[in-house]
Amino acid sequence: MTEGLILISVILFVCILFQRITGKLGIPGLFIFIVIGMLFGSDGIFKIKFDDYDFAYYFSSIALIFIMFYGGVGTKWSKAKPIAAKAIVLSSLGTILTALFVGVFCFLVLKISILESLLIGSLICSTDAASVFSILRSKKMNLKYSTASLIEVESGSNDPFSYMLTTIILTIMNGGSSSFLSILAILLIQVLVGVVFGFIFAFVAKFILSRINSKESGFDLAFIVGIAIMAYALPTLLEGNGYLAVYICGIVIGNSKVSSKKNMFNFFDGVTSIIQMFLFFLLGLLATPSELPNVALLGFLIAIFLTIVARPLAVFISMLFFKAKFRQQIFVAWTGMRGVASIVFAIIAITNPAKIDNDIFHIVFFIVLFSISLQGSLLPLVAKKLDMIDYSDDVMKTFNDYLEEVPVEFLQFSLLNNHEWIGKRICEVIFPPESILVLNSDLQGKIYIRNEDTGILVSEIKKSAGNSIPLALPSGNYKVTMIQENQTLESSAKLKVGRSVSLQTKKFKKVDTTDTRTRGGTFIPKEQPSSQENNDIYKDLPDSESADKFFDLNDDMNDIRNNAMDAIKKLQKK
Repeated sequence: MTEGLILISVILFVCILFQRITGKLGIPGLFIFIVIGMLFGSDGIFKIKFDDYDFAYYFSSIALIFIMFYGGVGTKWSKAKPIAAKAIVLSSLGTILTALFVGVFCFLVLKISILESLLIGSLICSTDAASVFSILRSKKMNLKYSTASLIEVESGSNDPFSYMLTTIILTIMNGGSSSFLSILAILLIQVLVGVVFGFIFAFVAKFILSRINSKESGFDLAFIVGIAIMAYALPTLLEGNGYLAVYICGIVIGNSKVSSKKNMFNFFDGVTSIIQMFLFFLLGLLATPSELPNVALLGFLIAIFLTIVARPLAVFISMLFFKAKFRQQIFVAWTGMRGVASIVFAIIAITNPAKIDNDIFHIVFFIVLFSISLQGSLLPLVAKKLDMIDYSDDVMKTFNDYLEEVPVEFLQFSLLNNHEWIGKRICEVIFPPESILVLNSDLQGKIYIRNEDTGILVSEIKKSAGNSIPLALPSGNYKVTMIQENQTLESSAKLKVGRSVSLQTKKFKKVDTTDTRTRGGTFIPKEQPSSQENNDIYKDLPDSESADKFFDLNDDMNDIRNNAMDAIKKLQKK
């Protein structure tokens, strides 16, 4: 047991280390986890023999519950709503068309039996959101035309359709009815039961959490975990689509006002990260690298057809119902990477009693490796070439946890000694600050800020490049001295009420060190305005023109300004 725990720790450390390294190269971390699993496997360095497909199936099924639920919880409906119709058509019609096109190709070109061809198409027709967004997050790359939200919702909702197609084909291969009406009935039952139970469990969770205010640490999280598991299990027991129910349940809960939402995001983010790490490692461990050359040609041909023909054609047909730019369609087609769901469904096929002639698992495994490595590595380049990168916005806004984190980051200022805010209660603070001096990210060195009128040193900062520092200062004239290893630079800033000034390196001039004074000076008291005068100064700040200029420190601050102002006004009333 002890050796096993040590091995688990080593695996975690190795995965984290390589993810940090490869993330800078634009390679999805999930790909690395698979490769590490293969290195630990029977054909790898450590020769760990693992061929328990049943265990892999059960672990993968549980892992997908958390991955699907967190995908739903993280979906920001306000961003997803405008593209919801597109995403649903892509995840349903687009997924079915992709499976059909791949199936026809395998049957006509590769001469595989019709049912097995359709099975291969069903296994690889869904896309993987985790791989795409690991790249978008690491590169901080948002996309134009709400494409990030489109990919997120499509990827999160097409796994259930792939699962339905897989189960239908396996049922037919085991002697079940293959009539159109019976297949349609299975589809309708799976979708209907999944959707209904997804909403039911979501509203039950909202109702209970809103009325039970438990002080027990972790109660809310434990309850949500139970809801997620039940949302999958019960619909599955009733022949419905449990994954669809879990995803819908996650969307509703994630976009509702429930207690401990921030803790819920943090919990599921950590849990799913660890689960994905072990899941991809397990799948890599389950694979036999020596078997991959035997399926390489077949897997390569299917992967090329899927990437160049099937996926783009399915996207173009699905988008005929909407006004979508051509370059957006091309990019969406390219982001159709295969992932963990395809391998998990392949395990389902292997553990099923249906007769399968080809090595389905390793074929799908090869396609996933090919897809993640090729499409994932080239994703930033393709986005740039298609002019799909939106530099004016943050990709994190497409996720539900964005607002939970942003206020702490953007409402953070450095207060100087003797600042009027120090020692005051929040309700006594006049917001926003009188004026802001921003030390831009390119500034580096020892920085001294001196009031030009009084000669007093008001701030002394040791700054490194790469981060901006906003300083809350009273209005007035300031001289800024920046000392670097081989030179001394000076600049000046005139701060006005309700305005911000940004200092960049190009605004500084080189000066003789004998003409500068960094420390010292005599304190000259400045008459402070009365409380009523303060109120008169700030009475016009909240209007749109003044506030917008102030919040130009960061475009994203405009989104949280009103909420912050309302909160402070409520505190002032109290």
